[in-house]
Amino acid sequence: MLNELSIRNYALIENLSLSFEDSLTILTGETGAGKSIIVGALSFLLGGKADVSSIRAGAEEALIQAEVSTKNKDALAWLQSRGLETEAGQVFLRRSLKQSGKSSAYIQNTAVSRAELEEFTSFIFDLHGQHAHESLLKKESHRVYLDNFGKLDAEVETYNKIFLEMAEKKRLLEASLNAGKDREVRLDILGFAVEEIDKAALKAGEIRDLEAELARLADFEKLSSLINNTLDALSDGSETILSQSRHARASAEAASQIDPSLENNRRRLEALFYEAEDLAGEFRAYRDELKADPERLEEVSERLSHIRRLQKKYLKAPLDSGIEEALITYRNEAASEIEALSGLEENRDKLEAEIKALEQDVAKRALVLSSKRNSAAGGLGEGITAIISKLGMPKARFEAHSVQRRRENGSLICGPYGADEIEFLFSANAGEPLKELSRIASGGELSRVMLAIKTVVLTENGDSATIIFDEIDTGIGGEVALAVAEYLAKIAVGRQVMVVTHLASIAVRATHHLKVEKDESGGRTITSVRALNREERRKEIARMLAGDSGGEAALAHADALLEKYDNKVKIE
Repeated sequence: MLNELSIRNYALIENLSLSFEDSLTILTGETGAGKSIIVGALSFLLGGKADVSSIRAGAEEALIQAEVSTKNKDALAWLQSRGLETEAGQVFLRRSLKQSGKSSAYIQNTAVSRAELEEFTSFIFDLHGQHAHESLLKKESHRVYLDNFGKLDAEVETYNKIFLEMAEKKRLLEASLNAGKDREVRLDILGFAVEEIDKAALKAGEIRDLEAELARLADFEKLSSLINNTLDALSDGSETILSQSRHARASAEAASQIDPSLENNRRRLEALFYEAEDLAGEFRAYRDELKADPERLEEVSERLSHIRRLQKKYLKAPLDSGIEEALITYRNEAASEIEALSGLEENRDKLEAEIKALEQDVAKRALVLSSKRNSAAGGLGEGITAIISKLGMPKARFEAHSVQRRRENGSLICGPYGADEIEFLFSANAGEPLKELSRIASGGELSRVMLAIKTVVLTENGDSATIIFDEIDTGIGGEVALAVAEYLAKIAVGRQVMVVTHLASIAVRATHHLKVEKDESGGRTITSVRALNREERRKEIARMLAGDSGGEAALAHADALLEKYDNKVKIE
């Protein structure tokens, strides 16, 4: 669910913050006020392509931020797999675009790629209209919708786990067969690496300690001179800190006997004297032990060079720290591969038997899924066709095709989600052949098809994604508009639905009504959005009906519609 949205310097919006609620949110406003700018900003935030022309004129950067909350298990698993924590399912999204064309995206203040942002937000948002994010055009989403409708999700998940297990065992078997050709050479290379790194006897933090020692040994003359200068100042020179503090201490002691208020200062001087005396002793001991050691210097240099050679030889990426640990990790991985390669011959027969059993299981489950999908496809097609006929497309047809993939010899071609090629086909007019949904030209038609799909699928399942419709009322009115409004209100029960509309018959269904307005300030055009109270909403509905919010007839009509439909949902 979208809780908060902040838009800065995007198109005609200078600075805008909005709060959203669940159920049905309606955005209305005069033509050209910027209703679709809100949807465009959301599309950009959800991973849509960046376009510098969207940045407000005169601004260097557009910034869109949102706070969302989700219980979607796939979304939460996605976050967990990347170490991104949530509190009560709250997630913070941020995306910016600079005039240079550089775009950046963040989830929970962690930088992510545009593809990652789009992947994550697809779990919790479903946006339809003239902008991107139209999941209905992706064939993979057709399978998801059909499986949702047929209540096959759990069965598909089980199948997928078995298929992935089979794929992994096949990978291991292939590695075994390929490794057999160069197995001995590989074992020799790995064995030498393990032996060489073991012989080096690396210790954590060793490079840091060696570099410090090398610096000390290499600059012996300079270090010795600096220590002698320090001792001259402390105790060995003619005018030293120690002698001066001794005199000061004696004078302060005499003064404190005359004026007891100086006792605290006397003690501090006494502490200074003892501290100087202690420091002089430590620096003197350090000097006495300090000596030139060319042999140790050579030994340290050679040890550092040896470790660096190992780093260059075995570590692909350059590292500034943790080199010892990385080399030890490489050594352990090499040892594991040696163990695996050594046991490949013994495990090969076992792997082949396990793969054969899994292939049979996968094929059997794929056939069961195919049968159930065929049954569900008919019901889905009929249900959607019945709804879109009420949404201004009385002659339209919708079909869900589920066809098994097979090889020339008749054997099944199984994939991660079964052996079926699933695709939605659509015809808007009588006598026209069914075509791929991706070839539908009208955004309004596509949105209404999605509304029908959502109505049928969501009636059976609890998809909690936020659904956003733009252009859904294009070219409709009268009874069709009433039907669209009815279905929008229906799918908004228990979830968040947002709709941009110019029709009063849809707007009166809102549980949260936002008005988009365009004003001038300081010679600049600014788009703003505000939530309407009851009276403001009444006038906005009247404006949508008659173009004039002040007419008595329009206001009376608005009152009648609000009385009839406001916050009421009929579920047939």
